[in-house]
Amino acid sequence: MTRLLLVGPPGAGKGTQAAILAETYGIPAISTGDIFRSNVVNGTPLGLQVKAIMEAGEYVPDDLTNEIVAARLGETDARAGFLLDGYPRTLDQVNELDRILSIDHAGVDAVVLLEAETDEVVARLLKRAIEQGRIDDTEEVIRHRMDVYAEQTSPIIAVYDKRDLVVRVNALGAVDEVTARIVDALAQRNISAV
Repeated sequence: MTRLLLVGPPGAGKGTQAAILAETYGIPAISTGDIFRSNVVNGTPLGLQVKAIMEAGEYVPDDLTNEIVAARLGETDARAGFLLDGYPRTLDQVNELDRILSIDHAGVDAVVLLEAETDEVVARLLKRAIEQGRIDDTEEVIRHRMDVYAEQTSPIIAVYDKRDLVVRVNALGAVDEVTARIVDALAQRNISAV
């Protein structure tokens, strides 16, 4: 049973690595961003709620995000482990995840922190915006999201650092190189691929 968190600034490659790591460790990758974007595209009530929030580069409120994550972690495929991409992003979400996992007397095994330079991340996101037609990826919104990340998300790293769970990985370079760095770092913590 492997329970991983994947953390890093927008554009650090979390989505790409999450898909690879999910297969490598035999666990589902759960991305709150993907869940929200899917709901926006499909015009669901949740999608209508979060569309304006996402377009402004803000985070979806904790109560709504917590509810979605709790429901997803309760699904059968997540009982044998999971990789959370984009959650938790705030201290309140850390506390809620602790509460959810404590029901099964479980905890997080490791927090993979993807580190990347801001200008590199902005360039990646601008390129992705063009390739994928993502309306929420303008330079102004991207830089705002970076500020929001630094302000709200970075403090959770301190919490997980105190628990000795953070694995720092350079997110720059070829995808397979970054994956190898992550797998090596997790192996040093006795977390093995399947």
